[in-house]
Amino acid sequence: MRRDIIGRKCKMRHKIKALIAVGMAAAVLTACSGGGTETKDSGPTVSETGGAGGAAVQGADGTAGSKDSVIVVMGPTSEPEAGFDPAYGWGAGEHVHEPLIQSTLTVTTTDLKIGYDLATDMEASGDGLTWTVKIRDDASFTDGEKLTAADVAFTYNTLRDTSSVNDFTMLDRAEAVDDTTVRFYLKRPYSIWPYTMAIVGILPEHTYGPDYGEHPVGSGRYILKQWDRGQQVIFEANPDYYGEAPKMQKVTVLFMEEDAAFAAVMAGQADIAYTAASYSDQTVPGYELLSFDTVDNRGFNLPAIPAGSVSAEGVPLGNDFTSDVLVRRAINIGIDRDEMIEHVLNGYGSPAYSVCDKMPWYEPGAEVQYDPEGAAALLDEAGWTAGADGIRTKDGQRAELTFLYPASDSVRQALAADSADQLRRLGIDTKTEGVDWDTAYTRAQSEPLLWGWGAHTPMELYNIYHTMAKTGLAEYSPYANQTVDRYMDEALAESDLEASYELWKKAQWDGTTGITQEGDIPWIWLVNIDHLYWSREGLQVADQKLHPHGHGWSIVNNVDQWSWE
Repeated sequence: MRRDIIGRKCKMRHKIKALIAVGMAAAVLTACSGGGTETKDSGPTVSETGGAGGAAVQGADGTAGSKDSVIVVMGPTSEPEAGFDPAYGWGAGEHVHEPLIQSTLTVTTTDLKIGYDLATDMEASGDGLTWTVKIRDDASFTDGEKLTAADVAFTYNTLRDTSSVNDFTMLDRAEAVDDTTVRFYLKRPYSIWPYTMAIVGILPEHTYGPDYGEHPVGSGRYILKQWDRGQQVIFEANPDYYGEAPKMQKVTVLFMEEDAAFAAVMAGQADIAYTAASYSDQTVPGYELLSFDTVDNRGFNLPAIPAGSVSAEGVPLGNDFTSDVLVRRAINIGIDRDEMIEHVLNGYGSPAYSVCDKMPWYEPGAEVQYDPEGAAALLDEAGWTAGADGIRTKDGQRAELTFLYPASDSVRQALAADSADQLRRLGIDTKTEGVDWDTAYTRAQSEPLLWGWGAHTPMELYNIYHTMAKTGLAEYSPYANQTVDRYMDEALAESDLEASYELWKKAQWDGTTGITQEGDIPWIWLVNIDHLYWSREGLQVADQKLHPHGHGWSIVNNVDQWSWE
């Protein structure tokens, strides 16, 4: 996994913003010393540690910071609204991560393959409908109760019935065969079940209740010691953890807006803090800028059917311009992704060609080269010829597009604007429009929308491209290809997980059809956004997995292995 260290010259515009925000950050940190959900122990303050857990940091009183603790700053949206309950999204959803407090049956490795946590062995039946998983017998919850297969079955049956974040429509039931064996009965084959098991934290059946999210009991690496809503979470290492003891005994997570996060770094009040590409031209004494590869991609849909039909809910479907595959292919090769990365992301990103770039199931045939001449030739072939004003027309119709973006997202706004600018060079009249998400989902059925995707599971492909039974079209943008559907269905039915990867690749391109450039190309992928963090010098952040969509909890997946020089 790439981890770049960068230092650049400060610019006054960010200095001013940061100085304004310093007071905000200090106020937050001071407020964090209030009582929490489980203890009156206060969070670290500048006067106690010099603003960090770093060993090399001297506090205001001349004392050194702790060598086994760390302060991490995340954005406000990273705080789990429903608490630390896997049934309500902790560990899943947009910010996929390991749940820390709870154990999982499996884990994803740094190369995005499957490894074991609680599980010691697993086997799928030949028809893919039954999974039998053996679990270790030395795991206990932090209240002293032993974790057994009954807790695993309880967890999965509970999530099947209550979760609005995890997809458990494929699960019929989970049963404990004995204390160390759990069996999952599925309604349909689901070869990628091990990826689901990697994000589901195991709940204690004996103590689970409505307030579990605020007072979680788990068997994972850390214990939730304190939670001040809207401010901070403090984790402490689980002394009875069955695995390797964490090097970081205390992990404090602060929730701050971008400006306040940067101000906390400038004031020396954080060890590692998320940041955006717009801050990457800064230099902060005592810190370095870390950049992590991601599959946190941005792209837009191109409705692949003509306009004229409506959904059962009365939503207009299709777009006459983008329904022509030659137009979609022209747009895909007519965008200079490298230019976009420099203009919008200050260089901190990578070109995206698929929703699953760099994953084990990625089809390299999705990659294309920027080719404006080839794009122009495709538009000519499709009958769209340039008029006197440079805009192409066909049968009296102008080549026009409106790029939608969520109004609250400045990066997607900039990507939409850059896409529009580039397509104007090809003779496509474009404009951009910020909308709310309710409007965005509806209008994306007939217009391109700037989306963000990326997950540690091939289901991301399925969710975007597979048709729905009730409509015969894909969910987020009208598109259908029965061959693509068949490959994905066969991939899910495959009893061997790694063998399924080849079928996911064929769904992308099998040499004849698929969703890549030479196929249907109903979505255009632009960039994968690097996740950037300011890190205190001397902090050794362990190797990271490819980060999924969401600039949040992924950074602390392996915080137990971090160390100070």
